[in-house]
Amino acid sequence: MFGLPAGVTACLFDMDGVVTQTALVHAAAWKDMFDKFLRQRAEQTGEKFVPFDANKDYGDYVDGKPRLDGTRSFLESRGIHLPEGSPDDKSGTPTINGLSNEKNDLVVEKIRTDGVKVYDDTIRYIKAVRAGGLHTAIVSSSANTVDVLNSAGISDLFDTRVDAQVAKKQNLKGKPAPDMFLAAAKALNVPPGQAVVFEDALSGVEAGHAGHFALTVGVDRVGDGHGDALRQHGADVVVTDVASLLDQ
Repeated sequence: MFGLPAGVTACLFDMDGVVTQTALVHAAAWKDMFDKFLRQRAEQTGEKFVPFDANKDYGDYVDGKPRLDGTRSFLESRGIHLPEGSPDDKSGTPTINGLSNEKNDLVVEKIRTDGVKVYDDTIRYIKAVRAGGLHTAIVSSSANTVDVLNSAGISDLFDTRVDAQVAKKQNLKGKPAPDMFLAAAKALNVPPGQAVVFEDALSGVEAGHAGHFALTVGVDRVGDGHGDALRQHGADVVVTDVASLLDQ
């Protein structure tokens, strides 16, 4: 039923790239922030400026992770180690927190300016499984989850929410650790073996695999080998259209 294993009673959805088309917004914001920093650094050090790749770098180091982890991970890939700073660092300060704050400001501005679009295939699927009696949760590393869901008008499609704000309160590890998905299943009073994870990020499918859920569905919105990478990182099934599961 719904293309899921027997006994499944809950579906846990990542937001950016699975439910909403905000992954592209995040990738653009990361690129704007990192390119500005890398260009300034190149001018200061005389090193060659190598821009942030909004496809490969985003997927390998940033996508799906908590903001600070994403900033730290990409910089480390370039051999750059910055001080952590503090959460109230001014946007653009050359610290992990300062650069992360700039990235968040850029995302908020883009969302307010352009609004939020959803993936119709996922919305169709969510409405179908809810009509069939399954519970649903949104599980996102974004600190702007509530604003995004409200902007898209889809808050009522989820029984519970576990995002960056909840993770901070509950001291949950971010993806690729399974903590956030496990917390969502717990909030729904559903054991992991009766829940399915829907993710487009490599760190996200790793989290689903690590949590021993009934199924981890990789959602490939990118193509160009991303589906294979999702499988290699833990996806049991990969789809390009979530609603296609309704026909299985």
